[in-house]
Amino acid sequence: MKKLFLRKAPLGERGDVPGWVLITLMTAALVVLIWGVASERLVEIFNRAMDSIAGI
Repeated sequence: MKKLFLRKAPLGERGDVPGWVLITLMTAALVVLIWGVASERLVEIFNRAMDSIAGI
């Protein structure tokens, strides 16, 4: 059982780092795009939610 955890991956299989980087960058770009388009509405929704929690 111990040997199962100590086994190293072959040198050619180090994971899909470029894929994860691309996914992270695309997600960040989507957040920036959505925030740029709908920032006023998002702030309004957030403020309304905070006011309802605070009881104002």
